[in-house]
Amino acid sequence: MDKHQILKRTFGYDGFRPGQGEVVDALLGGRDVLSVMPTGAGKSLCYQVPALCMGGTAVVISPLISLMQDQVGALREAGVPAACLNSTLGEEDYRAVLRGAYAGAYRLLYVAPERLDAPGFLNWAQQADIPLVAVDEAHCVSQWGQDFRPSYLNIPGFLAQLRRRPAVGAFTATATPEVRRDILQKLELRDPALFVTGFDRPNLYFAVQRPKSKKREVLNFLAQHREDSGIIYCNTRKNVEMLAEYLTEQGISVVRYHGGLDAGERRLNQEAFAYGGARIMVATNAFGMGIDKSDVRFVLHYNMPLDLESYYQEAGRAGRDGDRAYCLLLYGGQDEATAKFLIQQPTESDDDDPKAYAQRVERDMGRLKVMTAYCHTTDCLRGYLLRYFGERAGDHCGSCGNCQTDFVETDITVDAQKILSCVKRAGERFGAVVIADILRGAKTDRIRSWQLDKLTTYGIMDKMTGDDILARIRFLVEGDHLRQSDGQYPTLSLGPRARGVLFQGEKVVMRLPKAKAAGPDREQAVDDALFQILRQLRATLASRRGVPPYFIFSDKTLHEMCRLLPRDTQHLLEVPGVGVQKLEQYGQPFLQAIRDYLAEKEAE
Repeated sequence: MDKHQILKRTFGYDGFRPGQGEVVDALLGGRDVLSVMPTGAGKSLCYQVPALCMGGTAVVISPLISLMQDQVGALREAGVPAACLNSTLGEEDYRAVLRGAYAGAYRLLYVAPERLDAPGFLNWAQQADIPLVAVDEAHCVSQWGQDFRPSYLNIPGFLAQLRRRPAVGAFTATATPEVRRDILQKLELRDPALFVTGFDRPNLYFAVQRPKSKKREVLNFLAQHREDSGIIYCNTRKNVEMLAEYLTEQGISVVRYHGGLDAGERRLNQEAFAYGGARIMVATNAFGMGIDKSDVRFVLHYNMPLDLESYYQEAGRAGRDGDRAYCLLLYGGQDEATAKFLIQQPTESDDDDPKAYAQRVERDMGRLKVMTAYCHTTDCLRGYLLRYFGERAGDHCGSCGNCQTDFVETDITVDAQKILSCVKRAGERFGAVVIADILRGAKTDRIRSWQLDKLTTYGIMDKMTGDDILARIRFLVEGDHLRQSDGQYPTLSLGPRARGVLFQGEKVVMRLPKAKAAGPDREQAVDDALFQILRQLRATLASRRGVPPYFIFSDKTLHEMCRLLPRDTQHLLEVPGVGVQKLEQYGQPFLQAIRDYLAEKEAE
């Protein structure tokens, strides 16, 4: 079969998404490829389709066991013989997979990079017909990336030991130009074709909120998404435990995931989330690229991530099926201080090298500034993200929290003068929080002990909240009216433009929200009642087969069934996401459910 036949019969799609076809053609032509596609854009198909077009067994190098298992399970549901070799297999099962590989039983074999030099696997690889090696999550090869894995550096050595060098495809969702160059060099790709299809995920709605109470905001958000599956990311294990306990007390079904849990509990919790036993996962970034659950309808960040790459990758876990999904980041003043503390903790990659440590901290602090600026910008959030990854973007997407917020140009010159005067009178030796406390007239021990309540600027902005004052301080920093020192405890000093505001009549204008964002327009199925029936049927069939519901059909495919209302197998095969194998396995129950529902509606 050619690539189009495989795409339709196996995966149920009539055509490739933008960028997919070009990558497939390059690999089929024997060229090395570096493909950068956003999460949910279908990068897995870019190596799965060529693998099924070629003879032999394609090897997929993947960083996480859960990711391998997820892809292998989905392929088997589509009728594709696939397997993985990982540390969860007992000795007997491991040998059984190897025997299958020697017998040519698999079209795709998934392995971790650490397993490439294992004797059993290497012996097979040196004898096998391997037409393609796909390197998934290829940013892990780059020390400039956020998920560096030293074992990825062994891939060129592995390729050199094969009897024939296969085509090599490197795939990642988030890679700045710097990371791309590093991937090309470290993997030693030959005359590679570079495909950057764009980072935009039009189905994702991005929003940033700065609530007084994050806990209350989470409850409000979950009340609006009662039926949806989602992930809530926290920056520390402590926050995961706190929030998971709090939500459980509120009667919300959640599971948790972080590096402090034993492997057994992490596996059980991940399975509960994937199989529908728990609707919400509360996790640290340890629960990252290993999840391929397609029906995640929201990703909520309880804390600000350390960098924009991590944020975009984590937010990208939502809406992988192409349906509408919500990405909300809750920002609080403490987030930045916590992030700086985490960045300054030594890591294994620092190798007790003070110079390497200093370089990493400087790099990560620079990334943090970009992340923090995202949380405070009043410009289009989607545009901000796309420009960071080197993509051209407009000033107004119309479908993010900022674009749907009514901002008004506000003269804050008087406020700016008060802030600048306070910084000067306080001796230019305090940070933003202390300056805000002085201005709002806070009666804290710190203010009293340092006699800051004696300053003439004490309490002159007492009608304003601390968050509002901090927002203005940040705006003045960005406009060079103030300067902020580096380090964990940055201090404020007057910037080059301060004199113009204080003494020369220069105006300061800031965009302030006039009305709260309306939120995304939810794309409802043509008939929501039918959608719920089909979703329950999917859950029942998945439980019987012992697979996650999204392995059977995605939410997007169910929505398309509700829209098209197929009456027979031929019409059902026209629904995107319904291939021949799934038609044979599940077609009749879904067709019957649709017929019964329509008959009931007609009888009313």
